[in-house]
Amino acid sequence: MGCIVFLAALAFPRITLAVVWLTDAGWLAQAYGGRWIWPVLGFVFLPLTTLAYAYGMVSMGRPDEMEPLAWLLVALALLIDLGALGGGGRHAARRRRDDRDDR
Repeated sequence: MGCIVFLAALAFPRITLAVVWLTDAGWLAQAYGGRWIWPVLGFVFLPLTTLAYAYGMVSMGRPDEMEPLAWLLVALALLIDLGALGGGGRHAARRRRDDRDDR
């Protein structure tokens, strides 16, 4: 079951975050100290990083403290999120440039 959730998180991080929030909101509340704004901002900007941080806080570490391996997981998720954002911007710029060249 854990592998399915992991693969779903990689493929569809926003949907996975929404499902986690709807089915087990206590998990995110525990990870973010009851502050709802961080998961909402994470949903919009960095969904995979938000999931990785919540997983690290709840599953891998003690309350209010994470293990180094969990921080490594968060850093990897951040790189994946930033790569998705940057790659999408580069692709859009290339598409606009190609459209201008076709005219």
